[in-house]
Amino acid sequence: MPELPEVETTRRGIAPALIGRRVINVIVRDRRLRWPIDRHFEASIKDRTVRRIERRAKYILIVFDTGTLILHLGMSGSLRILGAEAAPRLHDHWDIYLDSGKVLRFHDPRRFGSAHYTVSDPQLHPLLAKLAPEPLSDAFDADYLFRATRKRAVAIKQFVMNSQVVVGVGNIYASEALFRASISPRRAAGRISRAQAQALARAIKDVLAEAIEIGGTTLRDYVNAEGAPGYFRQKLFVYERAGESCRVCKTRIKQFTQGQRSTYWCSVCQR
Repeated sequence: MPELPEVETTRRGIAPALIGRRVINVIVRDRRLRWPIDRHFEASIKDRTVRRIERRAKYILIVFDTGTLILHLGMSGSLRILGAEAAPRLHDHWDIYLDSGKVLRFHDPRRFGSAHYTVSDPQLHPLLAKLAPEPLSDAFDADYLFRATRKRAVAIKQFVMNSQVVVGVGNIYASEALFRASISPRRAAGRISRAQAQALARAIKDVLAEAIEIGGTTLRDYVNAEGAPGYFRQKLFVYERAGESCRVCKTRIKQFTQGQRSTYWCSVCQR
C-alpha cells in the first residue's frame, strides 16, 4: 500500500499541472471503487478551477473554488498527468480533463481507492474528522507521544501504526524509525521512557522527511505521478532485509509476524 511519503510525492507531482487550471470534462469509466463514485461526481467538478492541492494523512485533497475532492490511492492506486490524447488502459477508472490539454488519470487495479467530493469543510468529512495528528506537524512531538503511551500494553510498533495515535506511519516507516531510535518493536508502548519517546518522535519525523525528499519507497504497484519509482528502499536499515547483515553492527536482521504484518529488527541495536 502506498504510504505517506508516496502520497506526498504524488501530491507534489500533480500539483504544478493542476493548480490554477479549469476542469473542462470528467469521464468515469468504472464507479466501483472502495465506495461507489457518486452519480453527481462529474457535474460537481466540471468547470471548476483548482486552487490548491493538500494532503491529510494518506488522502490527497484537490481544492476547487467551490469544493474539495478527497482522494485515496487504496492499495494499488496511482495518479498520472498525461496528454489528453493518451489512450486509457485497463484499470484506468476516471479522467479529469484540464484546460491546459492535460488529463489527471486515476489507475487502480484492485479498486480499493476512493473519490469523494464535498462542498463543506473537508476536515469535517467523516473520512478525515477523527484522524490523529500529522507526524510531521508540531502537534506530534515527544511530549505528545510519551503521554499517549502511558498505561498502554500494546507493542510500540503497533501503537505508532494506529491512525488514532498518529496518521501515516505505516509498516515500513515504523520499522525504520524504531531501528533509528534503538527501540525493540516488541516493547510495550507504556514501557518506553521519555527519552525513548523523544528519540522515536524524532526518528519518525526524520525517516518520513527523508523518504519524501527522495521520492518514497518502491513498493509493488506504486509509482509516482510521472511513472518513476521512489528510491528510499536503497536506504532501508531493516525492512525486508531479513537474513542480511545489519548496516550498523553486522548482526543478521530478524523477522517475525506482529499484528498480521512482518516486522524486521536488529536484536543487538534494538535491545
